[in-house]
Amino acid sequence: MEFLSIASGSSGNCLCVGNEDTHVLIDAGISGKRIENGLTRLGIKADELDGILVTHEHIDHIGGLGVMARRYGLPMFATEKTVKAILAMESRVGKIDPALFTVISKGEDFELGSLTIHPVPISHDAADPVAYRLRDQKHSIGICTDLGVYDEELVKAFRGMDVLLLEANHDVRMLETGPYPYPLKQRILGERGHLSNDTSGELLCRLLHDDLRQIFLGHLSKENNLPELAYETVRLTVTLEDVPYEGTDFPVSIAQRDVPGEIFSW
Repeated sequence: MEFLSIASGSSGNCLCVGNEDTHVLIDAGISGKRIENGLTRLGIKADELDGILVTHEHIDHIGGLGVMARRYGLPMFATEKTVKAILAMESRVGKIDPALFTVISKGEDFELGSLTIHPVPISHDAADPVAYRLRDQKHSIGICTDLGVYDEELVKAFRGMDVLLLEANHDVRMLETGPYPYPLKQRILGERGHLSNDTSGELLCRLLHDDLRQIFLGHLSKENNLPELAYETVRLTVTLEDVPYEGTDFPVSIAQRDVPGEIFSW
């Protein structure tokens, strides 16, 4: 399998996961041009994609969805409430043919090409948001962002993954003392907001195993976090928690907000 973060952050999100014969996007929250340019790193064109998995309808996850739908007619997958929410946002994303959507159900696997995809329910202030677990016959990856809290169901869903992308959205102290208005701070810190660096580290401790190959930290806030701070906080949390691992035992990378990362293949 291979993974590429084209963009990951509060200003736009688009990830690509694939193997030899199937490639999918997870979200399309940046311009079509940026998506197309990112895909060239994988040596594929947008019209060769097998589909787009949508996590939820916030604009930083669907800002480019309408363009991709109209330009390429790509199949899109989302929960029923998310589809309805997207179609109601025509003034922001443009008209999308409803026939391009396939409705998926939380907790129920579906097949797309050679990938088996499992939508995982998450806690976020959207219509019906999900994270995604993707597998082929040999490998797996978990994509988990935009959640205020995690529970045992989520931990169970992402155990045993080869690769993980986990949200590390903000540093609590930076957020509390930063420029955001108080209601927005409360939203981000709430149970339907975003994971802090510390909580991301705590979740990671529940998911670590001997064969975990790579950890990516994603959806970092531009205003309320720093890549170095997220990296060090998550690794320190692992070291300090009561788990049989140190923070330095696993490779950790930051999924950048504005530029594509390096392709990770396994």
